[in-house]
Amino acid sequence: QLQIFNGHTDGICGIEFSPFNGGRYLCSGSWDKTIRLWVLKHPNHYMFSMDIMLVDNDNDNKMNNIGVIGGNGYTICSGSGDKTIRIWDIETAKQFNIFKGHTSYVNSVKYGSSESVNTILSGSDDKSFRLWDIRSGEQIQVFNGHISIVYSVEYPPFVIKNSTSNSNVICSGSFDNTTRFWDIRSNKEELYVIKEMRKKIMEYIVLHLLD
Repeated sequence: QLQIFNGHTDGICGIEFSPFNGGRYLCSGSWDKTIRLWVLKHPNHYMFSMDIMLVDNDNDNKMNNIGVIGGNGYTICSGSGDKTIRIWDIETAKQFNIFKGHTSYVNSVKYGSSESVNTILSGSDDKSFRLWDIRSGEQIQVFNGHISIVYSVEYPPFVIKNSTSNSNVICSGSFDNTTRFWDIRSNKEELYVIKEMRKKIMEYIVLHLLD
């Protein structure tokens, strides 16, 4: 072990390194209702932490997962048990945008895979998978198809056949034992559904989905 970071007073639900500025920033979200920003400096692993505390004192309002991105200034995206997604300014530790639409806990959030992708993905206990526009603060699409909690969301790093742009493909993982791939331009039907992760399924993905 290189370093122990102490500070949270309850369980940690999500951690994420910022891919920007050499990965010097680590964010952690906790059931203690705070997000902590840790600034790492090599070689001595100097640590600085800053708390971002939710102003709502509702005991059910707990952090579930976080996402991080850099741009003109660093921002943090958090999903919470209060059914919202919030964007925070790291320099001021203040919220500057809030996304509402989910009807239950937000379990996972993910920023676009690059600075040019101004979207956020979210998955929730309400069984939905949603796409949001960071600039307008509006919901772009809601994807329904899972029959249980959506617990993981991602921008796939590969290109799927017959898809003109990799950035159009997103995926969601659920407690219904499926992983589903979607086209952000349509919320009508999944591109692919993976029902189980056995060897044959993985071989199918490699042979048929990747270009």
